[in-house]
Amino acid sequence: MVTAYDYPSAVHVDRAGVDAVLVGDSCAMVELGFETTQPITLDQMIHHCQAVKRGAPNRPLLVGDMPFGSYEFEDCDVALRNAYRMIKEGGMDAVKFEGGSESRAKVVRHVVDGGVAVLGHVGLTPQAISVLGGFRAQGRTAVRARALLDDALRLQEAGAFGIVLECIPANVATAITDALEIPTIGIGAGGGTSGQVLVFHDLLGMLSHPHHEEFVPKFCKQYARVGVDINNGLAQFKKEVEDGAFPGDQYSPYVMTKEEKIMFE
Repeated sequence: MVTAYDYPSAVHVDRAGVDAVLVGDSCAMVELGFETTQPITLDQMIHHCQAVKRGAPNRPLLVGDMPFGSYEFEDCDVALRNAYRMIKEGGMDAVKFEGGSESRAKVVRHVVDGGVAVLGHVGLTPQAISVLGGFRAQGRTAVRARALLDDALRLQEAGAFGIVLECIPANVATAITDALEIPTIGIGAGGGTSGQVLVFHDLLGMLSHPHHEEFVPKFCKQYARVGVDINNGLAQFKKEVEDGAFPGDQYSPYVMTKEEKIMFE
């Protein structure tokens, strides 16, 4: 699984044959420039989901993140109505909820009973950073690890078809995966999960620039440094325009006939 947020990124992920695409609320940070995932709205998520659907219309699984503030209410019908919008308007095959508390499991059950497939998410849940105290690894004590296992089992019982495990020790992720009957997708959770997910911009080095390097997650391997090529290309374009090297005759293909040129001049 890889994230995508727009038509071009979806096309690339689709062409690479990646099994599943996540339209993540990380869009708020890597596309919209916010410091957290919390500000992005449901309407904005649907807008990005629609673009991804157009770019990867035949992927086996498109999952859309339910944004912060769209599903946490005691009235579970709020979550169901918003999940329907992600499916009907956004073109998603499933939605993802963060958290595995009893109240969250109740929401998941209600949405699944309403006919919408749900992917769970436990461990570091970025929407809850105000409660967690920042972007910090979770499950690093025996008590917290057991709590994460309980969360995962609760989501499975509620009907989730899979669970994302984020930023937890590898042995904890492996234990949770072994205890579940549904697949797990790891991100910063070691190699014992059923699958892996990374953010498009992170794994491709889209923001490869000294200012951004420090923000690449420790668990993310960069398979390319696309940002360097982008910066170099833009700088070269600027230089060639200033020097008069571009466009030149090679990139000025539209010409008049000799007769028309004489008449014009």
